[in-house]
Amino acid sequence: MRAMRLQTLLLSAAGAAVLSGLALAGPALAEDVVQPQKSQADPHDHATEVEEVVVRALPLGRTGHDVGSHVALLSGDDLVHRRQSTLGDTLSGIPGVSSDTFGGGASRPVVRGQASPRVKVLSEGAGLMDASEVSPDHAISGEPLLMEGIEILRGPAALLYGGGAIGGAVNLLDKKVPTRVPANGGEGVAEYRRGSVDNEEAGVVGLTAGAGNFAVRVEAAARKADDYKVPGWDEPRLDGSYNETSTATLGGSWIGARGYLGAAYTEQTSRYGLAGHAHEFEGCHPDGDHLHCDSHDGHDHGSHDGHDAEEGEDGHGVPEVRLKSRRVDLRGELRDPLPGIENIRLRAGYTDYEHSEQEGGVVSTTFTNEGYDGRLEAQHKPVAGFKGVVGLQLSKSDFAAIGEESFLAPSTTKNTGLFVMEEYEIGLWHLEGALRQEWQEASALGLPDVKHKPFSLSGSAVWHFTPGWSGALSLSRSQRAPSAQELYADGVHLATNTYEIGDAGLHVETANAVELTLRKNEGPLTGSVSAYHYVYDDYIFARTLDQFEDFRLIRYSQADATFTGVEGELTQRFTPWLSGTVFGDYVRGELKGAGGNLPRIPAARAGVRLEAFHGPWSGDVEYARTFKQADIAAFETETPGHDMVNATLAYDVDLGPVRSQIFLRGTNLLDETAFNHASFLAETAPLRGRNLSVGIRARF
Repeated sequence: MRAMRLQTLLLSAAGAAVLSGLALAGPALAEDVVQPQKSQADPHDHATEVEEVVVRALPLGRTGHDVGSHVALLSGDDLVHRRQSTLGDTLSGIPGVSSDTFGGGASRPVVRGQASPRVKVLSEGAGLMDASEVSPDHAISGEPLLMEGIEILRGPAALLYGGGAIGGAVNLLDKKVPTRVPANGGEGVAEYRRGSVDNEEAGVVGLTAGAGNFAVRVEAAARKADDYKVPGWDEPRLDGSYNETSTATLGGSWIGARGYLGAAYTEQTSRYGLAGHAHEFEGCHPDGDHLHCDSHDGHDHGSHDGHDAEEGEDGHGVPEVRLKSRRVDLRGELRDPLPGIENIRLRAGYTDYEHSEQEGGVVSTTFTNEGYDGRLEAQHKPVAGFKGVVGLQLSKSDFAAIGEESFLAPSTTKNTGLFVMEEYEIGLWHLEGALRQEWQEASALGLPDVKHKPFSLSGSAVWHFTPGWSGALSLSRSQRAPSAQELYADGVHLATNTYEIGDAGLHVETANAVELTLRKNEGPLTGSVSAYHYVYDDYIFARTLDQFEDFRLIRYSQADATFTGVEGELTQRFTPWLSGTVFGDYVRGELKGAGGNLPRIPAARAGVRLEAFHGPWSGDVEYARTFKQADIAAFETETPGHDMVNATLAYDVDLGPVRSQIFLRGTNLLDETAFNHASFLAETAPLRGRNLSVGIRARF
């Protein structure tokens, strides 16, 4: 209650300060308060210089070319064509980013071999606070259809968002809180698409209207998809891979010449299947470090093959999730609020999340998470050449799992973070440094409270050694406190076929990292290549103690580990209308000494892509090879490689104030049977087969 009152006071004070400044600020702005994204008016920019786009997740208004670590942005037509029903699937083609797919309803981003709880998903800088960090079968509540862009921060750039971003941060960009009054009083977007592999139908509509100092945003999205087809599989479709989701948002802002203050309410409901969900291991329990499974629990242990999901006499069929999320976002920005302060920025979100897992129409387990995440940043004016920002972040999560899979007692996690970031320009060099101190307290019903104080720091240097070229070196020491699941888990977790045992004695894990990046952003050749090496002290992982068939007994443990990898993308413009790109990534995660490889590390990938346009026509064709993953952990099996061929064809229609595009997107055109090693269902849930998706999108 004290933390909630503190958060309320913080947000109230910040809101009052911003509103009071706006009241004196004068008429409303006609332009974005924050740096706008790349214009959608001309999606085929033919210049030979990469357009600079400000990274909104970074507080100092820097572009991706100027920061020390690797930052990627998916936006515009690329986002429209590539987005899928889940966030992980939408991002999985970006070098260094894959997903831990879980059928058609859930998948989380995997960044450089790391997934939740080391990859933080943000909504314009504030945590989503859903249940996706607990398990891969829990969907991320962000709706890809409503996103204007997605930023992926890796390495030291993610440090400002705390230990939960020790592996990276994914920032979802949207328009739910208006930051400007539309020049002509209103603007909007509408889109409809259909897909063949799962009979998907999806649509989205959004409208921003305003006058004077006020603007309102209304938007809604819906999709419905059946079980998707899989080639070369026992069944023509993957049982439990269906997805039905709807999302609606109402937002509004008061906008002045020096900033804005706004809020939005979003409600999402979802119904999706749980592919590969097992039931025959419900009678399994630990006996010391060994697993004991009752042979009289009514299930045939020897018959489980992961494919048969029909409802049997025991009442078990394909389980499904019924999800409901209610979220309130509060955002504001005010320029020149006080002497010496350039701007104050507020980002906060409150989420009331619940989903139930049902079997045969009966609720088996209910997961809830009620929490908030808020951050207040103040950017000071230059002092002796230094520009910087200081900030405060407060978050709280009340999580509970009640029912058959109540493997985690009701728990509360509170986190307070203070951070500072400074930059300095000297000649051809851009220097950055950042510090963050956190205080985290975790508690669970009937178990001891645990407190940690993670401390992180980073430094980077960008050398613009010749026009259009730059090199960057980043060094960081980041710490993460263990999550409530790692501390307190004790029970059967059927989604991952495990019995989980936490350890309240876990302490902070520390990642010492070095990253080298080479970039080129001018001329016919553009792109970047990064190499990195992470040395983890006391890395927290799920150590497998014993196994019965596909069911494992795991205990959260700590050991030293390393992650080493390379990722890159280079584009050569051959003619004004034709360009080619090569891309790829590789990461190796292993425990130090004789500990062996870490589990679910994505396989290496390499590919080529050709892009062309002529008048209103544009298109691309892409070939990517995912290699065999033979560097496997104990109790894992090798995953075979596969080839992917994807292609897009689009036609722009300009009807005066309405700009439209008709597009056709084909994925897995070779109809390959493909498995994802980063998934908990790597052996039982193949990826989608050949899919043709047709859509039309209009902006006005």
